[in-house]
Amino acid sequence: MGIRNEATVEEAVLKARRRRHRNTLLTEVEAELTKVEEKICKNSEDVCLWKYKSGFKEKFSTRETWELLREEHTHCSWGRGIWFAQATPKFAFLTWLAMLNRLATMDRIEKWSQGVDVTCVLCKSAGESRNHLFFECSYTSQLWEHLVKGILGRDFTTDWSEVVVLLSRVDNDKKRSFCTRYAFQAIVHTVWMERNKIRHGEKPLPLEVMKKRIDKGVRNKLSIMRLKGGKGMENALQYWFSTRV
Repeated sequence: MGIRNEATVEEAVLKARRRRHRNTLLTEVEAELTKVEEKICKNSEDVCLWKYKSGFKEKFSTRETWELLREEHTHCSWGRGIWFAQATPKFAFLTWLAMLNRLATMDRIEKWSQGVDVTCVLCKSAGESRNHLFFECSYTSQLWEHLVKGILGRDFTTDWSEVVVLLSRVDNDKKRSFCTRYAFQAIVHTVWMERNKIRHGEKPLPLEVMKKRIDKGVRNKLSIMRLKGGKGMENALQYWFSTRV
């Protein structure tokens, strides 16, 4: 055809060459190039367009690009309870692992390492599992109750599956929703770190110290959010104080 492999569309359209071919396919290519030439505005600059499901756009959209690239799956019902605005990444990630039951709890370790002591190091009265740690354990259940009983009221529960439902539901009260979800993630992360320390020979922290540590972490987060001026969260810190029991 007289068109080099590295040629631009402009070169292919405008370069002088023989345009009659015996090969039908080459003739069809020339016909398409002719259509392109008719559309070219020689007195204006080219405009880069991004093609999405909704058509061509001048601006790049990360969201629409992601929608084109990703493989769609069934919607995760508990996702909103884990991934939400202002969440602390390390808290959210560990909670996500807990949701998938991928934490290395002793009931799982026992499956590939027979003979290990599966007793919970926090309460020392039952075997350790995800559901036991959050919040069947007498130690962690007191932490959970201390932090969220005043928020949840009659909805308060220590059953894992019921807690997941509470975290996943739509709540029009942003302050209540955020405080519940953030407190949950703070407890999951702090309890897991404490559990690991004890497993590796360190002395356990008193329950009251753990309560104060987690409560302070939540208050610090709410204070930062107040300074940022998040919509609907202006009085979140006052709300948190009002729910202390």
